[in-house]
Amino acid sequence: MNIVVLVKQVPDTYSERKLDPDDGMLDRDASDAVLDEINERAVEAALQLKEANDGSEVTILTMGPDRATEAIRKALSMGADKAVHLSDEALRGSCAVQTAHALASTIGAAFPDGFDLVLAGNEASDGGTAAVPAMVADLLGVPALTHAREITLEGSALTVRRETDDGVTTLVAELPAVVSVGEKINEPRYPSFKGIMAAKKKPVSTLSLADAGIDPSTVGLANATSSVTSAQPKPPKSAGEKVADEGDGGSRIAAYLAAQKLI
Repeated sequence: MNIVVLVKQVPDTYSERKLDPDDGMLDRDASDAVLDEINERAVEAALQLKEANDGSEVTILTMGPDRATEAIRKALSMGADKAVHLSDEALRGSCAVQTAHALASTIGAAFPDGFDLVLAGNEASDGGTAAVPAMVADLLGVPALTHAREITLEGSALTVRRETDDGVTTLVAELPAVVSVGEKINEPRYPSFKGIMAAKKKPVSTLSLADAGIDPSTVGLANATSSVTSAQPKPPKSAGEKVADEGDGGSRIAAYLAAQKLI
């Protein structure tokens, strides 16, 4: 079984994040970069399926600059078998729609004989559109099973358990399919020293737009379907209001909350 995992390198949420004032793009060099945590869970889900199905192979696929190889190596050190890296300067600034088209085209180019399952995180921490996995599924013409909390595979029958605020839903589809996972699906394994050393020798194929059969005019900031029109720094936190309790503290706090329309 050929399992593809879509991963993304994102700015560390614990580091300062900035926008480029010239074009409104995220300044990725201004902060530390890491493999998105939700993608680690997608990799873990793929590895568990591989361990339960002999003969399976897990391929990491990412779209990003040269620096994204760091995220690839992290996923490979967890146990993935190989990776495909779509890297081209023309991709800079691509929107979610363009990203989905580029990833779907790359999957087609990298797997001419087809794939069985594509796994991804529900949404990236640097974008939050939560739309790319479903769009990739639509472009590939396969079912999309989203927000997975649990994945079960019996033969070619794929079952996903989804938990939302509205209750529990069970989704069933035949392979091939695309599945996006939520943060509660698993706890990712830590790469072992052996895994880290082995990752250095695992194959990573780097593809350009031409290699993936992607028209440069369909990607990039100039052709994106969305853009940042303006941005301002977050204002400094203002000082709070202190209430000295002189016997009427409770009523004064209630009055303050009412004025803020909190009660």
